[in-house]
Amino acid sequence: MTYRAPVKDMLFVMKELAGIDAVAQLPGYEDAGLDTATAVLDECAKLCQDVIAPLNWDGDQQPSSFSGGVVTTTPGFKQAFKQYAEGGWQGLHHPTEFGGQGLPKLIHTACSEMVNGSNLSFALCPLLTDGAIEAVLTAGSDEQKATYLPKMIDGSWTGSMNLTEPQAGSDLSAVRTRAEPQPDGSYKLFGTKIFITYGEHDMADNIVHLVLARVSGAPEGVKGISLFIAPKMMPDGRRNDVHCVSIEHKLGIKASPTAVLQYGDHGGAVGYLVGQENRGLEYMFIMMNAARFGVGLQGIGLAERAYQKAVAYARDRVQSRPVDGSVAGPAAIIHHPDVRRMLMTMRALTEGCRAMALVGAAAYDAAHAHPDVEVRKQNQAFYEFLVPLIKGLSTEMSLDVASLGVQVHGGMGFIEETGAAQYLRDAKILTIYEGTTAIQANDLVGRKTSRDGGATARGIAAQIAATEALLDARSSAACRAMRKRLGAAREAFLSVVEFVAGQTKASPNAVFAGSVPYLMLAGYVVSGWQMARALLIAEDRLAAGEDVEFMRAKITTARFHADHILSKVPGIRDSIVEGADAVTEMALDAY
Repeated sequence: MTYRAPVKDMLFVMKELAGIDAVAQLPGYEDAGLDTATAVLDECAKLCQDVIAPLNWDGDQQPSSFSGGVVTTTPGFKQAFKQYAEGGWQGLHHPTEFGGQGLPKLIHTACSEMVNGSNLSFALCPLLTDGAIEAVLTAGSDEQKATYLPKMIDGSWTGSMNLTEPQAGSDLSAVRTRAEPQPDGSYKLFGTKIFITYGEHDMADNIVHLVLARVSGAPEGVKGISLFIAPKMMPDGRRNDVHCVSIEHKLGIKASPTAVLQYGDHGGAVGYLVGQENRGLEYMFIMMNAARFGVGLQGIGLAERAYQKAVAYARDRVQSRPVDGSVAGPAAIIHHPDVRRMLMTMRALTEGCRAMALVGAAAYDAAHAHPDVEVRKQNQAFYEFLVPLIKGLSTEMSLDVASLGVQVHGGMGFIEETGAAQYLRDAKILTIYEGTTAIQANDLVGRKTSRDGGATARGIAAQIAATEALLDARSSAACRAMRKRLGAAREAFLSVVEFVAGQTKASPNAVFAGSVPYLMLAGYVVSGWQMARALLIAEDRLAAGEDVEFMRAKITTARFHADHILSKVPGIRDSIVEGADAVTEMALDAY
């Protein structure tokens, strides 16, 4: 069983929840309506299903290899990336002036989920290149843009992010790579960077490394970090003094080479300052925010693939007579209630996070292109609030979904040959890189909730209340269940927001003891809200006789989300607001 892109669900969400018709009215996106989205998604699905997805198992069995400073990717990856680049997929949402197609993030988001669902290891190369493109677009000089963007956008060059060092981990204030100014305006870089995804490979002619380093004499801490471009190959064809000294042996995503890069062992790697000195972390956050959103999509794509595989197995695997006696002898395990519960959990979590991500992408488009300043500002605040939820919840749920996928397979899931275990191993890194779930939660608490006193969060709660009012007007069992669960979840969300906004400075340990549960709670609430909106629309479409099977499934999935996922929210609220002491009271030497 291979991957089938969920195009129908994506288009439903894009049309009905994310408002692609409104996005197509934004300046510059006039040709990016539903018809364009349908055509683009259909083409992307073909590439993913026919070319990229079949390489997923190969990448796990024949990982990228390292020998003598050279990284060789999994057989087939280089050719697949060539097709990906030639199809214009790397430049899908990047500016036309540099060779991109200039489509909205909304369309790119759906395509990105497909690429990730088809092959997580492969998808990391375009994801990191997208981040590098965003950073150069935002902070690069005109000369840097002209030199690097067209080549990255057409896929002949790729990009990498060089943040972490052996002693630094996630604490970028501890970065020690140094940059020495040169008479010609360039810099020489010296240091070691670790965990560099696609920091060395054979799929492109050049790699544009974006590197955090300290200029000699810079202030200590994060205020003294600058950002540099250090290409693997110099414009004159010479090799820059940046070399891969090893690649990591990992639990999952084995085909994606994770490099240790050494800068300056042979006189210094040539680097070019991006923007101004000592503003590197500010610029790097542009890449990181783009990558965090992208990693959330990785979680959604992987969850979709794990769900599809589990459903296929559950239909085929015959074992035991159903408890209700509906089949006389042994039946396919999809007849058993607990298997159906697991499959519905996988489906509801995936569809909820997909809806949240696509709605977030539409907000990003409005934040960047809407002619009204106030509308841009509101959408920017909404999008920024969603980013830690999209990254945090979507990756945590992908781990849960992949684990359930193994459980559906039973003992066969624990055996590598079935392929279900690969998704579980691949999923684990998603909760760690581009900022662990705790780092996303710190962002949600500090920058997204405490900083504005909870105003953005309360604004979202008001929108949820408006959806509840629409549910109130319906008499169906699904709408009654959703109204009950969504209302209780919203109230719990508001209670936590008041606690976080009011106590972060006064009782930081109490708030941060519950920061990850707050992220999960907020993610469940926002994704559940999107499922509630989908429920209302699906009921209307069903009444009109449109796509009956799809709409019935959407209604059932939304109700399951209400009864089995949103129903958890009040309990999570209690653990956050009332449970901090149990986290912090244990003496450290008692662990």
